[in-house]
Formats: sequence, structure tokens, C-alpha cells
Amino acid sequence: MITVALAKGALLNDSVARFQSAGLDFSAVLDPGNRQLMVPSHCGRARALLVRNGDVPVYVAYGQAQLGVVGYDVLREHQMPVAQLVDLGFGGCRMAVAVKASSGYQHAADLPPHCRVASKFTHCAREFFDALDLPVELVHLTGSVELGPLTGIAEAIVDLVATGRTLRDNGLVAIEELFQSSARLIGHPLALRLDRGDLQLIVEAMRIQESLSKNPA
Repeated sequence: MITVALAKGALLNDSVARFQSAGLDFSAVLDPGNRQLMVPSHCGRARALLVRNGDVPVYVAYGQAQLGVVGYDVLREHQMPVAQLVDLGFGGCRMAVAVKASSGYQHAADLPPHCRVASKFTHCAREFFDALDLPVELVHLTGSVELGPLTGIAEAIVDLVATGRTLRDNGLVAIEELFQSSARLIGHPLALRLDRGDLQLIVEAMRIQESLSKNPA
């Protein structure tokens, strides 16, 4: 049986739609009354695990799921040994450095050495500031990092930005982009090598879907 790790939240609806087009119907997970965390597909030949976004690559890396859908930001942050198979194109956002709009900073390099930077994505932030050769103190927060500059706990933040509305509403502005992120289909490397064809059929179907969406007839 094929097991697929699906992230709860913003990526779920599009993830279910993509798998449905590839022949695996997990639409039962979208039922408002569903409380199951392990849900069989309609055909019974696969099942979905409903997990937190950050846990998707963990389940895939440890072989409890052969496939999963997760944001590229999570893959960059957690560095798990999984195969990146398809850029699915949805869930687009960017990882960015943001500061108070009144701060006067125009670029990340303008930040003072050894200042505090708040983020959920401390690995990504560390890589970025190390590449700038700018020493900073990273403050790990698990939610509402926008409060960092507002309360004075941090001079800047590193966080995901989609529309930018949350930043604007809190008097912040993005000054530097680390990378673009979108949803990725990932797989367990050994499971893919030992596959008898079922996994490859799904992966290929999702590749074709993405190609068609980028190059419509």
C-alpha cells in the first residue's frame, strides 16, 4: 500500500486535487467531520497521513510514507534525506528578511553586527547571514515573529511572506529575499529505487500535470 504524507493547512486542498488527478483520491480528508489522521483512499490501494507541515519530510525520510507534499521552505530548514521529485507550483511565497518600516534599513547587510534576528527558520537564517559574513544572534520563535521588532526582542525577522499584508499591517517591510518557496512532491529514496512501478506512475502523472499547467495548449 502506498502511504502519502499530507500537510494540514494551506497546502492540503491543492495537494488532494493533485493526487486525485494522478489517480489517488484522498478527498475524504477534506470532509469537515473527518477526525482521522490516517485516511484510506477511495480505491483502497493507498492511504494519507495528515501531519503538520514540518513533519512531512520526517515521515518520508523514515520510510513511514513513500511520498509527501511539503513547502520548499521546510525542506531547506530541516535538511532531511528525501528525494525532491516535482515542483508542484502552488503554495507560492518567499523567505525574506523584514524590519520595521521606520528603521531606515534598506538591505540585510545594513543591520548592525550582533543584532538579534527572530525566526522560526533559524537554519535558513543562519545560512543566509553566514553567507553575508554578518554575525547575528538568532532568536527562535514558533509563532507571530512579526512581534519581534515591535517589542524590541529583535531588530529584524526572517519569515515567509506571501502577500505581505501581515507585514504591512504591523508596520514592517521586507528588505531582502532569501529564496522563493512552493509546494514540492517528495519521496523516500529507497522506496523509489525498489518501486515496482506504482510510485513512478503517480510521480510521472504529477510531473505531466505540472508541465501542462505551465505550458497549456
